[in-house]
Amino acid sequence: MKRNISFLAVVLCLMIIVTGCGTQKAEAPKFPTKQIEIIVPAGAGGGTDMLARALANKAKDILGAPVVIVNKPGGSGSVGFTAGQTAKPDGYSVTMFFLELVVLPHLGTAPADYTKFEPVMMINADPAAFTVAVDAPWKNLEEFLAYAKANPGKVRMGNAGAGSGWHLTAVAVEQKTGVKFTHLPFNGAAPAVTALLGGNVDAVAVSPAEVGSQVAAGKLRMLAIASEKRSKNYQQTPTFKERNVDVVMGTWRGLGVPLGTPPAVIKVLHDAFKKAMEDPAFIALCDKADLGLRYMDGPSTAKFLKSEYDNYGMLTEKVGLKKK
Repeated sequence: MKRNISFLAVVLCLMIIVTGCGTQKAEAPKFPTKQIEIIVPAGAGGGTDMLARALANKAKDILGAPVVIVNKPGGSGSVGFTAGQTAKPDGYSVTMFFLELVVLPHLGTAPADYTKFEPVMMINADPAAFTVAVDAPWKNLEEFLAYAKANPGKVRMGNAGAGSGWHLTAVAVEQKTGVKFTHLPFNGAAPAVTALLGGNVDAVAVSPAEVGSQVAAGKLRMLAIASEKRSKNYQQTPTFKERNVDVVMGTWRGLGVPLGTPPAVIKVLHDAFKKAMEDPAFIALCDKADLGLRYMDGPSTAKFLKSEYDNYGMLTEKVGLKKK
């Protein structure tokens, strides 16, 4: 009898110990504990780079860890996208993605795949703009297009890479107006603008933010912006639609991490970068640089990426760029 009582006592003690252990919540690993890298699939000096650096500068204090920019230009973003989607899914490699992430798969030129990212958030949206040197013979969009139509292929149009959103904007203008450009791709918008300043191209299709400082310095002239309404920083520049060219196009930028990154880590990143995005100094910097802010949370960004992937699938097929 005593033996049975002793046995029952041992079992009860074990049950209490197990139950007690079960009620204790396991503590989530601390994040971050080291440097976070933001992969920027574009060269230094462009709109994507400017936005990433401004955001990183604010986020580092919120996260309590260094946030550094790693530029990986090339292939219209494919070099950086590939590096980002194959990085270790631990939250320490964040990628700033943009429009080309959903365009490149349709072209069949790169392994970039938006479904291999967990979106953290959307940050920005910018229209495209056509810009020429201030001493170019064209004072407005009408003169520029008239010359291009009369001289097929003579106008050298620089862009941020073959298949980039800026390239497709110029292609869309060709489709709408019947002109024909010679498209010259660069590893990002900044090198394209440098080529324009050096006289190596006749015009560029990039965002207002990427030519703004040179326009302000009197070196470049913005002919038109592919937006629904005029930019508040460039009120003198008409939209394409005002000049009877029905093109509204541009790019957008957001943050993503590799598929498989823990949700708790994604939440830490989202909350920190959202707080950085809401900082008055960050907002003022973006406004001055004409970088448009557009916030969406992770799930909304995922739906948006799918929608854009479908839309650009139809566009690339329409203009004959989609891989069969």
